Parts: sequence; structure tokens; C-alpha cells
Amino acid sequence: MKPLASLRHLSLIGLFFITMPFATARDKANTAPKNIIIFIGDGMGFNHLEASSYFKFGEKNKFIFQSNSWIQTAQSTYPAVTRKRDNKLDFATGYNPHAAWNDPLSLKSDATDSGAGGTTLSTGFKTYRGSIGMGILGDTLLHISDYAKSLGKAAGVVSTVMFSHATPASFATHNEFRNNYDQIGQSMIIRGRLDVIAGTGNPDYDNDGKPTTSDFKYVGGNELWTQLKSHPAPSAVSIAGKITPLRDVNGDGKPDAWTLVTDSTRFAAMARGESLPKRLLGVPQVHSTLQQARGGDQKAAPFQTPRVSGIPNLEQMTLAALNVLNQNRKGFFLMVEGGAIDWAAHDNQSGRAIEETIDFTNSIEATVKWVEKNSNWNETLIIITADHETGLLWGSMTDNKVLTPIQNLGKGNLPGMQWHHTDHTNSLVPLYLRGAGSRLIFNFLDEFDPIRGAFAQNSEVARLMFMLWGKK
Repeated sequence: MKPLASLRHLSLIGLFFITMPFATARDKANTAPKNIIIFIGDGMGFNHLEASSYFKFGEKNKFIFQSNSWIQTAQSTYPAVTRKRDNKLDFATGYNPHAAWNDPLSLKSDATDSGAGGTTLSTGFKTYRGSIGMGILGDTLLHISDYAKSLGKAAGVVSTVMFSHATPASFATHNEFRNNYDQIGQSMIIRGRLDVIAGTGNPDYDNDGKPTTSDFKYVGGNELWTQLKSHPAPSAVSIAGKITPLRDVNGDGKPDAWTLVTDSTRFAAMARGESLPKRLLGVPQVHSTLQQARGGDQKAAPFQTPRVSGIPNLEQMTLAALNVLNQNRKGFFLMVEGGAIDWAAHDNQSGRAIEETIDFTNSIEATVKWVEKNSNWNETLIIITADHETGLLWGSMTDNKVLTPIQNLGKGNLPGMQWHHTDHTNSLVPLYLRGAGSRLIFNFLDEFDPIRGAFAQNSEVARLMFMLWGKK
């Protein structure tokens, strides 16, 4: 967006504030969604989407959520604290629009991580890097998924990476550090109240979907995994000699067992609305990611390396989750993560970053169709965003000061794109909304970037969700 266009956009937002400065109680009642679905492209910046649109369509801004039916804006992602150790906190300085566009390398400073970024999108509070649902002083924060459960709704998380990894975990549990995978996995499965958990981490398969024995930590350890695979499914599990009942997630006073699903044919059936369990633990037959970590040429053009067969894609996993959650007549909350966009960006894998981004957008398109068939835009809200940008993806950079746009080389061709970092950045990321309550995001667009226009804080995205469901 050009600066002049951004100023015009800001003027329109100002007009919105003049004519409708705040939603009344009646407005909130009329716009409160029954269902909230948030899509998080981990590490996905504006240019990840642009490069993927060039490759898939030969044009930019052609994804379904970039049409006029959607609110299209941006959000900042910086954390409260960049480092927490020895009882000392190093606070971030925020996002500086002037520095971002005049000294692009400054964006390498004050970047968040998926733990802090996910926690903020889940709770409405900025926190420290590595946090899983924890505040900067060690306080436990209320997740939007837990709030949904308190309202009698269903809740779930889906990811293309391990379900105990930072983003899904940061919507489901609490831990002082994101790498405590055994603890996080056990907490999500044993003590958590989610109705759906779906992601990778299967210890019985490698990254190419071949049988092996891998690390058990992502599923809460060998002892727990063995019990989860038993038949009938257990309503209580034993860890180190201590028997713990699973949580009651539907309010009938009885512990609710997980239905463990690993087979791709069962995922496909659930995606069609068939053979739906009450409570789903979906762990496809692959270890670390659905596709990004597979073998072959890691730097190949998109979709040139053979894909791992016999596993579901994110679209199927998302539809399966939607169908399971939709059994609750009071509604649901669902978080869907394109987790391996970030992994590919860390490794500067242009081809696989585009693959992962397109797979992510395919799941969004399928969800839009699901909403229009099984629900409607008056009762469902979809939010699409990222926890941070990874890789400082642009075209070329001159004198470390001037970033050039990504070059469109036509449909099916890898665009002219360059990575300028191998880690997270403090860039603004995309934010798209459609459905019940979506217009209330304008109440939070009170900061301005000369290129991206008005933007929100990531904490305000969560506060919007809480506000729509009546929490003050």
C-alpha cells in the first residue's frame, strides 16, 4: 500500500469513529459470534503471501481472504520482554514505523517468538519470549479456549507441526518455557479441557512417514503414548505410578477419553463429517511436520519434491476439527496453525515456504466453504493473522537500507525473492477478518504505519475475541 493510499485508509477509519465511535451493548449482542476460528500462519509476513500468490495465480492479492468481503489490515507482534533470566527482564521497545522503512535491519531487534506471540493472541497480554500462557511475573493467563469452555462451548487446536509446539500449546496450557515438551504434552492431554487436539509429533514414524521409533517427548512421553494407543481408550492414565482421570469436557461429571486417530483414511472420513468422535486427539503418521521436513532437495522449487503420502493435509485436519467441534450446539473456538511456514523461512527454503503458505491458504478456503454450508457469517467469525514474520523476506536490498518488492515471474514460477534473515523479525504482519463482530476491529486500529496503514496490536486481536464473548 502506498503512503498516500494509507492516509486515505486512515481517513476512512476516522470517519468510522466519527459516525460509530463505539459499539453499544445492543450492537455487541447483535454481532457476538457463536463460533470463532483463528488461523495463524507461523512466521507468515505480507511477502510470504505475496510470493505464494504470484506462484499460484500469477498475480498478487488473489487469495480468497484478500477480496472485498474481508477487512484487511495489519498488526504488530513485538513482545513485552525479549529476555527473562536471573530475575531480570529486558523489555522490548516496540515497533517503530519510521525505523522499519528507513533502516530495515532494525527489524531484527525486539522480535517475538511463537510462545510469546501465541500467548498474546490467546490471552490478550504481551509477555516474555518462550512463555506458554504465562505473564511476565509468572502469573497464569486466561486462554480464549478456556473462556470458550467456561461458556459451554467446544474448543480445539490444529497444527502442521507438533501439537505440543509453541503455538498450539500457547492456546491450551501454561508452562514457563516452551521447550518443556513432555510437560506441555501431558498437560494438554491429561489436564486440558480441549475437545480437539490435532498435530504432528507421532513417535512411531519419521519425517517421511516411515515406521521408526522417534522422540516421545512431543506426545507427553512413552508411558502416556502407550496408554493412549490402548483399546478401549482410557478415561484415566497412569504417569510414574500416579493415576489421573482425564478432564470432563462436556459437563456431565465424567472424565472424557480421547479418541486417538492416526490413519489418513479416518481423517478423510471426519473431514466429510463421518465417524465423528466426541473428543479427538489427531496425530498423523509422521513425526515433526506434515510435509516441510520431508527428505529430498530442501531448496527445490515448490511442489517439485515428492510429498509424504498416506497422511492428511491441513485442509482435512481443519475440516475434521470443525465437524467434531460443531457437534456442540453452543458453538466453538478453533485455532489452526500453519506452523511449518516458519520452519521453512528459518531455513530460507523459498520453495517449501511457498508450499506451506499455499497449504495454509487451502485450509482457509475450505473453512470458508464450510462456514457457508454449515453455518453463516452472522454467527461465525474468522480471523487470519501471524504470530510474527520470519526471514525478512523481500526482493533485493541495497546498502542495507532499501528493500525492493518481490518480483512476479509468472504463475508456476518461483518469484524473485530474497531472504535477509534466518530468524524472526519485528515486522508488521497481515490481519484479515470476516464475519460476526469483525467490524469491531476498527475500534483498535489506532496506530499508523506509513506503508501498511492503520494497525492493531496482537494483544488487541485477543481482546476483540474476549469482548465479543462478553468478557470485560
